[in-house]
Amino acid sequence: MEPLEEAVGGAAAAVVLELPRRERGAAELAAELEARRSGETRRLVLGGRRVSGPLPAALGRWFPALEVLDVSGAGLAELGAALLALPRLRALLAKNNRLGGPGSLPKGLAQAPLGRSLRVLNLSGNRFAELPPALLGLRGLQRLSLGGNRLHSIPPDIQGLQSLEFLYLGGNFITSIPPELANLPSLSYLVLCDNKIQSIPPQLAQLHSLRSLSLHNNLLTYLPREILNLVHLEELSLRGNPLVVRFVRDLTYNPPSLQELAGRTIKARNVPYGPSDLPENLLKYLNLASNCPNPKCGGVYFDSCVRQIKFVDFCGKYRLPLMHYLCSPECSSPCSSASQSSTSQSESDSEDEAIAAAHRMQKVLLG
Repeated sequence: MEPLEEAVGGAAAAVVLELPRRERGAAELAAELEARRSGETRRLVLGGRRVSGPLPAALGRWFPALEVLDVSGAGLAELGAALLALPRLRALLAKNNRLGGPGSLPKGLAQAPLGRSLRVLNLSGNRFAELPPALLGLRGLQRLSLGGNRLHSIPPDIQGLQSLEFLYLGGNFITSIPPELANLPSLSYLVLCDNKIQSIPPQLAQLHSLRSLSLHNNLLTYLPREILNLVHLEELSLRGNPLVVRFVRDLTYNPPSLQELAGRTIKARNVPYGPSDLPENLLKYLNLASNCPNPKCGGVYFDSCVRQIKFVDFCGKYRLPLMHYLCSPECSSPCSSASQSSTSQSESDSEDEAIAAAHRMQKVLLG
């Protein structure tokens, strides 16, 4: 079942009235709708038709069973009080209009029957500079989309939308996430990509129902360690953040000292030694050797190593940048690097490599 159909209980596939595509004035639209009035119509599509003025006031009387109203791309600057007379409306799709100014939404929206029945609201591609306060009273809302607007912040009062499962705020100018967002117990999908967010509040780890988190193309330089508590997370998008870019940019390699070169030779060639051969400090030093993870290398390193980024595919759904340590720049990683991280390569990783990568995840996430 499609997300819309699931949210509105199948109304999306019920009796549909879709008007022909053409521009019409408010009076002409009202006359056409009145002529096609029906007590059985559950979905009305006006999207893609330029409409001057708000929706007809008698809309609720003409279509009393209406559950889905699609006015996307109609050029509307306001929706009008007609919405308040639609007691069974479960989905309102108003994408790509001119909404966002004073009076765009009718007064008393949350107090009307619509305030209890509405489950899906899509206002993406409009001109809202702030989340309309009228929306924060829609207690039954499950899916809210305000992508591609002009939002600069998320109000703390969003925690009042206790039934919210899907929140799309991508493509705005949001700079921070309020901790109160973590008080949405049913939130499963959170999309905050293409904003200007610089940090993630640790409280976000309280979203125990979260399955998908989209944070790509922001200004993140680190993630809080608490994010590891999101045990049900299946999708995590981080690309296009300094968090990832910095890993690649900061890769450095300091040449090994003479002591390390000698220690590597002893370990690599299995030269026998004991307390009678070396002082105690050198014996301790040799015990600190780390094996190069490249099975084709067989070398060791002490203090000098190459940091390499491997983008690991977790659960087949998302990729995380994990630190990989090699003994020298000439040693090629057996796994995909930052510049060569194809899905086929990550799928070929051995079980041991996947386990090792998982142990390093926390360190890399904390950056």
